[in-house]
Amino acid sequence: MADKELPKGAILQRDKRTYAIVPRTPVGLVTPEVLEALARVGRKYEIPVMKITSGQRIALVGLEEEQVDQVWEDLKMDVGPAVGLCVHYVQACPGTAVCKLGVRDSLGLGLELEEMFVGKELPAKLKVGVSGCPMCCAESFVRDVGLIGKPKGWTMVVGGNASGRPRIADVLAEQLTRGEAVELVQRFLDFYAENGGKRARSATMLRKIGIDAVKEAIL
Repeated sequence: MADKELPKGAILQRDKRTYAIVPRTPVGLVTPEVLEALARVGRKYEIPVMKITSGQRIALVGLEEEQVDQVWEDLKMDVGPAVGLCVHYVQACPGTAVCKLGVRDSLGLGLELEEMFVGKELPAKLKVGVSGCPMCCAESFVRDVGLIGKPKGWTMVVGGNASGRPRIADVLAEQLTRGEAVELVQRFLDFYAENGGKRARSATMLRKIGIDAVKEAIL
């Protein structure tokens, strides 16, 4: 028997009956209107769990099947990919927008990358972290693609992972302009799409072929 088709943007929970959804909040930015919409549906549908995730999003957990489409209609928000084989999200720190330590515009770059790449199909899920300074508050070194702002430009790292088998990302390039960083992210994602094994994270690919092979192919 074929698997039952899930409702829009829904993730079946461990009870095999209820669902979670993850509305998209690019780089963790929200507005009063977004927060008010989330609060309204939380009360209206008596959602039992509303959880801030590691991807700077708010998951709504414990929905009945018939509620899923109704909640999306009330929210009027896009789906934040959470289980598919694609770019899931871009995580970013405040950077120069507000942080006294920020040396690069991590929010601006993060939003640009989010708009360009979230949902892009890949061999496995992929996460991006953009940090506006070497303090690395967006966890860039344990993301598939990480960018770290430094006084002379962006440093790009790839192949990081924070799972049960953690891996610190390898440095791919340094002293990049914003435009160069965006272009290099595109080239790396294309390379990974062609060379990553099915359901193998970028960390697995880097363990297998090494950073020098990536540099040779895309720099």
